[in-house]
Amino acid sequence: MSLTRVEINRRTVLLTSAAIAASVINPVRAFSQQAARKGGVFNVHYVAEQRQLNPSLQASINVYTIGGKIQENLVDLDASGQPTGVLAESWEATPDGKTVTFKLRKGVTWHDGKPFTSADVAFTAMNMWKKILNYSSTLQLFLTAVDTPDPQTAIFRYERPMPLNLLLRALPDLGYISAKHVYENGDIRQNPTNLAPVGTGPFKFVRYERGQYIIADRNPDYWRPNAPYLDRIVWKVITDRAAAAAQMETGELDCSPFSGLTISDTARLGRDKRFIVTTKGNEGNARTNTVEFNFRREQLSNIGVRRAIAHAINVPFFIENFLGDFAKIGTGPIPSTSTDFYPGSHTPQYPYDKAKAAALLDEAGYKPGTGGRRFSLRLLPAPWGEDISLWSTFVQQSLSEVGISVEIVRNDGSGFLKQVYDDHAFDLATGWHLYRNDPAVSTTVWYRSGQPKGAPWTNQWGWEDKTVDRTIDEALIELDPAKRKAFYAEFVNEVNTELPVWMPIEQVFVTVITARARNHSNTPRWGSTSWHDLWLSA
Repeated sequence: MSLTRVEINRRTVLLTSAAIAASVINPVRAFSQQAARKGGVFNVHYVAEQRQLNPSLQASINVYTIGGKIQENLVDLDASGQPTGVLAESWEATPDGKTVTFKLRKGVTWHDGKPFTSADVAFTAMNMWKKILNYSSTLQLFLTAVDTPDPQTAIFRYERPMPLNLLLRALPDLGYISAKHVYENGDIRQNPTNLAPVGTGPFKFVRYERGQYIIADRNPDYWRPNAPYLDRIVWKVITDRAAAAAQMETGELDCSPFSGLTISDTARLGRDKRFIVTTKGNEGNARTNTVEFNFRREQLSNIGVRRAIAHAINVPFFIENFLGDFAKIGTGPIPSTSTDFYPGSHTPQYPYDKAKAAALLDEAGYKPGTGGRRFSLRLLPAPWGEDISLWSTFVQQSLSEVGISVEIVRNDGSGFLKQVYDDHAFDLATGWHLYRNDPAVSTTVWYRSGQPKGAPWTNQWGWEDKTVDRTIDEALIELDPAKRKAFYAEFVNEVNTELPVWMPIEQVFVTVITARARNHSNTPRWGSTSWHDLWLSA
C-alpha cells in the first residue's frame, strides 16, 4: 500500500509513538510526603458528548468520566485491582451461587437530601441494570428479584448461579445506583435527570451547556471524611484534539483522559515537565479496535465476504506504522491482558492475504465489474480517538484494493451511537471494545442475541447464533473457574469462526495530566472513578 494515500505522516507517527513510550512514567513520583490541599478547580478534556450522563443506564468511559464522579457504585477496584466496597460495605454468596447479599453503607444521602437505602439498589437493579443498561442486560439475565428486608440489606436472587467473583468484577462498571424516588414515575430513558444526575458521590451536578461544558461542585455532605478535596470539576467539550492540547499547554485544561489527544501532541506534552503522561490507571480498561458488520446488508451476511474483508487488511503494517508501542495484534474478543481467560492465539485468525481476499469475494459471487469495483459500503467510525479515524481510513484504502468501495460517514458521539446501535444505519462501523476484567462484563454482549434495541456496544448486527448464545449462557453461570475458562475458549473459537465482529488490534489508554495533580492514576479504572481523593498542589 502506498503510504502517500494514508492521511498521516508515517515518520511522524513512528517517532511520536516511540517518544510517548519513552515518556510514560510512574505518576506517583515523590509526592507521598505532601499534605493534601483542599480547593481548586480541575478542568477536564471531554472529547465526545453522550446521550446521557447516568452510568446506571449507559456503560461507557465517556459517561463514567462525568457520571462516575456524581453517582456511585456498590463496589469498585482498589489500587491492587481487588474489589472494594463503596456503597456496599460487605457481601456474601450462598454455596449454590443463587443468592448474593450486600450490606449497605449507613448515613449516605442523595444530593437532594433523601437517604440512600436498599430500595434504591433494588429499583436500579431490576429496572435499569436488568432491562436497559448495555452489558448488564446479559449479565443480569437470570436475576429474578432483589429483596430488601431492611434499609441496609439488599439480597440478590438468581434463577441460575451467579459466580461471586464475576459479579464483583462487573459491579465497578455495571453497579452504579440511581435514586428510586427520582426515577420511579415515568419513562426512565426520558427522565431529564439523565442529563442532570442526582447521586451520592463526592461531586454534585450544577450545570450542563451542551457543546460547551459540564460543571459539578464539591458535595459538602459526602460520606467519606474530609473528601473531596477539589471545589469544582469542569468538563470542557472540545472535539478538536489539537485545540485541547493547546489548552493543556496554556493551563486551561488539567487533564485529558483516555487517549484524548493526538499521538504527536501526547508525545510533545510527555517531554514537558509540567505534565505527566502515563498508562497507569487504565489497566482495567484494555481496548481492542473493531470492525462491526451489519448483517442486514446482503453482502455482509455472507461469511466469505466478512473473512475476505479481514484478509484484505494488513494489520501488522498498520500497527507498526501508525500505532507503535502501545498496540499489538489482537486475536479475538478476549485480549492477552486477561490472564484468567485469554485462550491463546490458536483460534481462527485472518492474516493479511490480498489474493485470498479476492478469491473469497469471487467465490461469494461478487466478481469485479467495471473499473474492478465489486460493491460499495458505508463505514461509520466512532469519534472516540485518533486511532479510530486512522483505522477507518486504512480500512477504506485496503478494501479499495480488492474492489470494495467504502464511503466514510463521520458523526459526533451521539450521532454515531444512534445510527449504529439504534437506527442500524450503517454497513461497517469501527470503534473500541473495552474489556473489563471478565468476558461476561462487557464482551459477550457484543455477540449474545436478544440485546435491547439501541443499547450501545452490544449485538445490534442482525446476527444470531444459537450455539454461541448457549456457550455464553453456560459460561455465565459456571461456578468452577477452570470450566468457565474452557467455556470462554470455546466462545472465542466460535465467534472468530463466524466473525460477526472483528477485533484485530489490542491497545492501552494514555492519560495526560498536570504535574500538579496528586492521587491520580491510583486505581485500575481511575478515569472512571469518583476522584474523591484527587487534589492539586499549589
